[in-house]
Amino acid sequence: MASLRHLSIITVAAATLLATSCATQNGTSKSAPPPAASQSSGSPVTGGTLRLVGSGDVDHLDPTSIYYVVTIGIMRGYSRQLYALQGVAAGADTTKGYEVLPDIATELPTEANGGLSADKLTYTIKLRDGVQWDTQPPRPVTAGDFVRGFKRICNPVAGSGAPGYYTSTIKGMAEYCDAYIKAFEKAKPTAKALADFQNGHDIAGVQAKDDKTVVFTLTQPAGDFLNILALNFASAAPQEYDQYVPDDATFRQHVISNGPYKITSYVATKSIRLEKNPAWKQESDPIRHQYVNAIDVKMGVGEPDAVQQQIEAGSADLSWDLPVPTSQIPQLKSNDPNFTIFPGAVTNPYVVFNLQSKNAGGAMGKLKVRQAIEYAINKTAIAKIYGGADVATALHTVIPPGNIGYQEYNPYPTPGDQGDPAKCKQLLSEAGYPNGLTLIGAFRNAGNHPANYQSYAADLKKCGITVKGLPLRQGDYYTYLQTPSHAKNSEWDLSAPGWIPDWYGNNGRAVMQPLFQTNCNAGTSNYGCYSNPKVDDLIKRALAETDQAKAAALWHEADQTVLADAVIVPLNNQNTPLYKNKRVQNALYLPSYQVFDVTNLWLNPNTP
Repeated sequence: MASLRHLSIITVAAATLLATSCATQNGTSKSAPPPAASQSSGSPVTGGTLRLVGSGDVDHLDPTSIYYVVTIGIMRGYSRQLYALQGVAAGADTTKGYEVLPDIATELPTEANGGLSADKLTYTIKLRDGVQWDTQPPRPVTAGDFVRGFKRICNPVAGSGAPGYYTSTIKGMAEYCDAYIKAFEKAKPTAKALADFQNGHDIAGVQAKDDKTVVFTLTQPAGDFLNILALNFASAAPQEYDQYVPDDATFRQHVISNGPYKITSYVATKSIRLEKNPAWKQESDPIRHQYVNAIDVKMGVGEPDAVQQQIEAGSADLSWDLPVPTSQIPQLKSNDPNFTIFPGAVTNPYVVFNLQSKNAGGAMGKLKVRQAIEYAINKTAIAKIYGGADVATALHTVIPPGNIGYQEYNPYPTPGDQGDPAKCKQLLSEAGYPNGLTLIGAFRNAGNHPANYQSYAADLKKCGITVKGLPLRQGDYYTYLQTPSHAKNSEWDLSAPGWIPDWYGNNGRAVMQPLFQTNCNAGTSNYGCYSNPKVDDLIKRALAETDQAKAAALWHEADQTVLADAVIVPLNNQNTPLYKNKRVQNALYLPSYQVFDVTNLWLNPNTP
């Protein structure tokens, strides 16, 4: 998530971010934070249409289910949470983008203001006045809407990509989610049946004290709980959502906004349009603005070069989901003020294995086959696809630099990170495949991803592994991986997604829990259904550890355990190159999402 929420398709290379705690709980301000340094000239103006152009569709439009950073980029316009992060200008201190700020909540909870209990197990959060749903007539967002939102997190149709954040922290959440999933193992998940379950079952640790107060009770202290509340999974949900199956085609035509923009048109694989939400009030929102009149997303442009040409020509403002063309990065970096490389601390891309696949005699379930692939891939060649050493470096660990628990080590070394076909062949023979095998590689059919697939497939061919390509549309890719039946039915064996930690700073759980904690349910980011009780236990112990150094050691041990199991092949740690049309002003970067904040930029009317 991200991040989906943090599975970036536009990042490009490696840098270490300062790991500072972003879940500080000592602020009490109810007013808007000071604005970040502006990457603009003159005062903000209103008007105009922001134009985004790219290749694929959204993963979801339901905030409960979204986990694709480009979708989160526009969701920020129509869905608000209790807390949120702010964007930072190019050249500014990136860690400012790690700070949790009040959004719908009036303030950060502390013991002094009564928002946090002395044992740090109870959060009492007051809601801001003036926050409204775009209903007819507009209706206030209530604490009950947040309760409903949390009840939707574990829905069995299109659940959250990281339910473990909530089941491991909130009292009664694990029991609620287990019961929810079990209830629909055989029953058809109709809209009415899902709503009946949610309305007939409570989460002990999520309660509406009154319309303006939501109370969370935790199972143990969690210093990153505000970060978890700032994720889109923790969005409020209006009562109208009980009428729809989460994120189905009908839902996507009836998304209700409480942000500055609302969806006025969505045509699958074609376009999205957002316009100003008349129910939104600036005085109720300390994070966002409503500078542009509308946001248009046009899909179907499959190549980065074509998108770049449109932005430079002035017929588009930003890329929707495609990277800056690799070949143009050196020139842009040297002389174009509209181009910026933002630092990152991510795992992108990485190869993930479908441990459930029965293909090639269940090869993906065999440790030595996976270890053979660990040695086979030329990570340096993959880095060149994304921009080379200037913007990408080889990664050897599950947890990338700049994240809690990172320690450099290399369990599968190869000369110059360029792969070792001989070692791969040796391990394949030991695994019972002296004559090689054939696997299915799922990949996105846009941007750098076809070249990425071709590169690792060529590496595997050198040691006897033939990879048959399974091309997927850009916007369908993560939804496909998050649907467990595709893995269970052996439709794919390996793939190369990306991962952006869901937040930075105090983020020990933000890599290990979504990707490697046991979870084979719909919406999971544990695509291959990996399950190791030792890893689950290490995660549990790390979350309970109050000593940060000891917690970091446990996260590192979990990292080592995952790589000993050869569950993924880390490939690159990447920075993020972004380009904007020159009329785009105040382009503030959101580090956890790797996009510009569309709710804070404005358009210069004097720039063509």
